[in-house]
Amino acid sequence: MNRSNSGRQLSVATDDLTLSVDGVDAAVRATGQRLFVEVDSVRDALRIARHLPDESASNLAVGELVRGGLTAEIRVRGRTVALVGADARPGPLSHRLGVAPAEVRLAGVVGAGYGGLSAAVRRVQRLFS
Repeated sequence: MNRSNSGRQLSVATDDLTLSVDGVDAAVRATGQRLFVEVDSVRDALRIARHLPDESASNLAVGELVRGGLTAEIRVRGRTVALVGADARPGPLSHRLGVAPAEVRLAGVVGAGYGGLSAAVRRVQRLFS
C-alpha cells in the first residue's frame, strides 16, 4: 500500500492475499483504488460485511478506505454483491441486513444466487446421468 504525497489517496497492488473474517476465507486482489474480495457464497459475503467496523470511528478500517479513496468489492462468482469504502452508498437494504456501511448490490446478489443454484443443479444432474 502506498500513500501519495497528499496523504489522501492510497494505491494497493496484490496478487496473492487471503483475508479471513469470522471463519470465512476470501481471496483478495487489487488494482489501484479497487480491492476485489472473492468469496464462495452470498452467505459468506454477508458474514464478512456484518463484521466490518463502523466507519464512524476514525481509526477503523472502513474509515481508512474512505479517507484513502479506496473501495473494496465483495464478490461471489465474479459478481459484485457489496461495496465498502469510498464508492459505497449504503441504502435501506444495507441497513435492513445489518451490513451498513457496506452497500448491497441486489442485482449481484440475485445473479450470484442464481449462479450457485444453477451449479448445484448441474452437479445433481451429473450424479444421475
